[in-house]
Amino acid sequence: MSILAITDLHIDLRTSDGPRPIVDGIDLVLEKGRIHGLAGESGSGKTMTALAILGLLPESMKSSGSIALMRDGATTELLGASRQVLAAIRGRRVAMVFQDPSTSLHPQISVGRQLTDHMRHHLKLGKREARARAIELLERVSAPDPSGALSKFPHQFSGGQRQRIAIAVALACDPDVLLADEPTTALDVTVQAGVLQLLRELVDDSGLSVLLVTHDLGVMSAVADEVTVMRSGRVVESAPREQLFTHPQHEYTKSLLAALPGSALEESPEALVHELLAAPIQEDAQ
Repeated sequence: MSILAITDLHIDLRTSDGPRPIVDGIDLVLEKGRIHGLAGESGSGKTMTALAILGLLPESMKSSGSIALMRDGATTELLGASRQVLAAIRGRRVAMVFQDPSTSLHPQISVGRQLTDHMRHHLKLGKREARARAIELLERVSAPDPSGALSKFPHQFSGGQRQRIAIAVALACDPDVLLADEPTTALDVTVQAGVLQLLRELVDDSGLSVLLVTHDLGVMSAVADEVTVMRSGRVVESAPREQLFTHPQHEYTKSLLAALPGSALEESPEALVHELLAAPIQEDAQ
């Protein structure tokens, strides 16, 4: 069942020489309970696409097309939506996890407050209820000492632990869609595996839908159900994971796969998934 549909999305950067296309007419459908990978090199338009969903594009950019969020037979158009509509959507129905939790988590606000403030706003929970839910969320993402973590600050945790906390913050209001923008890039390989495994479990257990933005096709091979490949603001190929990795159609996709380590090319996607997710999970030292 489709939960988010992007249709003919254009994003132009206003310059003194006229508009410069950043995203050039892409289509993408996100299904409920699935991880859709959005891949491509830096500058391909992946992150701008994700930011457009939440109305977070810089003022210097102009967008057109359609971004439709669907639920219970009703459709909400996000592109060009009012501030009031977007404020009700952000964090509640669509949440985002950014690349660097050191910047996405406020350094001077406790973990507990960052988890509970928007729960109390969106879900209208009391202080005690919000605290109990915050502890449950931290337990769900395997954060260390969930109860004690509420009074601590982001700098008191390692990079992998901070990313787990950032995911807990994003999940606080039980969103339908999670936008994950390069969520493992700054992490060590074994910590990456833990975060990817967590995303996979969240999708399988709760029906969460994830748009996973990354330049790393190795990450895509581990967790994505479908993969869309972008280049220069356009979609060059979109297919189920197994099909894309075993029978790529576009030359650009083939070149991206050729850039992976040789052993990865010789293994099936299932073997790559097993190898990555079976790696010992241990958080990086603080």
